[in-house]
Amino acid sequence: MSEEIFVSHLGVNYRSLVALTDITVKVRPGKLTGIIGPNGAGKSTLIKAMLGLIPVEQGSVFYGNSPLHHQLDKVAYVPQRSQIDWTYPATVEDVVMMGRVKKTGWFRPFSRISRHQASNALRKVEMAEYKNRPIGQLSGGQQQRVFLARSLAQEADVFFFDEPFVGVDQKTETILFHIFKELAGEGKTVLVVNHDLGESITNFDDLILLNRELIAADRRQAVLTDSNLYRAYNGKVSFHGEDYYPSVA
Repeated sequence: MSEEIFVSHLGVNYRSLVALTDITVKVRPGKLTGIIGPNGAGKSTLIKAMLGLIPVEQGSVFYGNSPLHHQLDKVAYVPQRSQIDWTYPATVEDVVMMGRVKKTGWFRPFSRISRHQASNALRKVEMAEYKNRPIGQLSGGQQQRVFLARSLAQEADVFFFDEPFVGVDQKTETILFHIFKELAGEGKTVLVVNHDLGESITNFDDLILLNRELIAADRRQAVLTDSNLYRAYNGKVSFHGEDYYPSVA
């Protein structure tokens, strides 16, 4: 079982702009947790700050008894697709094998176990038949599945995904959610930045609702209330159907 992540009074500034202020939240292992909020709310900033990829003004992020950024060997992070150089001359298999570098060591040959892990990961995301295809020749959804496979090959305890559903097809979204839930079911910590407030929101167990400050963090049903969403989105929110399918006017 993975351990809890505890974010305490985290603050991030970009020059004179306050990006996040005083964020205190816990991320539970064994649960699929989504980070939601309007554009510019600081969703991606929160993940990057938690991982130590950008400087913070204040606060701390602990995984168990140690700072999370001191334990990045336990973390798999998939950034937004827009941040990846898709012209890089690598095949699908090359990209997934990159997930085995930390366990293998730089400049050392990959073991048979590592190649087996990579093959299994590609099969899970239904991309094994593309293993020799250059990554730049794939569709957006296929690229996202390959990077999910790379994260699986890492055998991490903590998984961070930054807007993995942007520009992907329905098949890819279904595969992603299935694997996210499977990871959570194994006791992993799974944190996903999600921009969509449609029906897919019901796949999450817990939600963190942001708008530069923490609006709410709890189980999905407790977060998706009219008052919380009104505060976050500065507008009227209505729900459709028997479960929580919010739309913001």
